[in-house]
Amino acid sequence: MPLSVDEILQLAPDPASAKAAKGLVIPSKWPTLGASEAALWGECKGSGSKPYQVQIDPAEPAFRCTCPSRKFPCKHGLALMLLWTEHAKAFTQGVELPAWVAEWLASRQKRAEKQEQKAKAAAEAPEAPADPQAAAKREAARQQRMNAGIDELERWLADHVRHGLAALPRN
Repeated sequence: MPLSVDEILQLAPDPASAKAAKGLVIPSKWPTLGASEAALWGECKGSGSKPYQVQIDPAEPAFRCTCPSRKFPCKHGLALMLLWTEHAKAFTQGVELPAWVAEWLASRQKRAEKQEQKAKAAAEAPEAPADPQAAAKREAARQQRMNAGIDELERWLADHVRHGLAALPRN
């Protein structure tokens, strides 16, 4: 189900990004706009010589842009989603995905498969039984440290009783 304008603007990292995105919702600023079932993409004219390549997976939504912004999603990604919501007829549909979009989608798919395999392997992996000898050795070492601590406490108390409780520091 497509997102509404308000829902898209709520994805903005800050109000300034939302405002900047609204300023880019002009089809003439986007020489390339495309859509498929799997992705939305576009090229937005920026300050550089090459337009920024923006792509969105609307299912999640997930964004990717070649702009140098550290905000996520950037104003270009938000603007592309707003354009889709407000000017869907400006998008070319039913064409082959550009290589840069296809590569991004493939890398996302590959990453999702790896995560799925990892989760599956973790769910299927049997709990390794604890080594009883190692557990006994750790328990013995722990008991030894506790006994040493008790001996030290007894020594400290005996020394302070012998020298008198008035000699204890008052901090």
